[in-house]
Amino acid sequence: MSNTRTSKNKFLIVVAGPTAVGKTAVAIELAKIFNAEIFSADSRQLYQEMNIGTAKPSELELTEVKHHFINHISIHQKYSAGLYEQEINSALNKYFEHHDVAILSGGTGLYIKVLLEGLDELPDVSDEILEKYNQKYEFFGIQGLLDELSLKDQVYYNKVDKANHRRIIRALSVIESSGKPYSSFLSNDKQKPLPFNVVPILLELPRQELYDRINNRVEQMLAQGLQKEVEHLYDHKSLQALETVGYREIFDWMDGLQSFEMAISMIKQNSRRYAKRQITWFKKHGDWHVFSPLETEKIIKFAISEVKKEY
Repeated sequence: MSNTRTSKNKFLIVVAGPTAVGKTAVAIELAKIFNAEIFSADSRQLYQEMNIGTAKPSELELTEVKHHFINHISIHQKYSAGLYEQEINSALNKYFEHHDVAILSGGTGLYIKVLLEGLDELPDVSDEILEKYNQKYEFFGIQGLLDELSLKDQVYYNKVDKANHRRIIRALSVIESSGKPYSSFLSNDKQKPLPFNVVPILLELPRQELYDRINNRVEQMLAQGLQKEVEHLYDHKSLQALETVGYREIFDWMDGLQSFEMAISMIKQNSRRYAKRQITWFKKHGDWHVFSPLETEKIIKFAISEVKKEY
């Protein structure tokens, strides 16, 4: 991930990290210090109908600091990393006409990557090929897809999130369409000229402390009414937006596939697994300055010093 400075005195402070680590609180403190606004890099907080289960900033936090890309679209609208790249670039260009510092906060690594590096250009894939691999997934499960990917592109097989069937289907579809390995389309060191300087901050906690936070957050979500929120969205459970931890487990309970207690246990377990994948991703991508979310003063001092370097 590029950390190349520009000659312009505009700054994007990136606050990244796994779920429940405390990004929102740190981002708000930084926004107050720099009189800045926050741009979300969270692929689920975009959706208006998903509130409790996505751990959106509270109403108070949203009024304290202006947020962008929160409650941005409906679950019924199609959205992608490519569309996010277009929209956030446009929003930041407009924002920087009148401001010097912006805060980008979120845990969706792909969203951060497309903003700072751009999106890899992939060949078009026909609906027929996509349908072929969707059907293979239905019949043989994710292992059938992984077996084929390991034969056709070992490089990407070693990288891919092996629980994410959509990414595996996309890779196999591109391979079949192009006759080339999917990994050949992915640039490892992509440089994108940026009209702002990047201050990359990664928040980390000891593993058990983070897992305790995740478990506690799930309990808080339940107390806030997560079950009712999910029940209200049941009729739309087939939408891609709702293939999300915290929602799909309760849908399974509603479908009689597991007990409510098991659903809650699975939300906690799947949230911990997701956090682990996020941690792995951030370690592989980017040149981060790592802090504990409890080190607010150190983070603020660091951010101020980075901004002052250019003045």
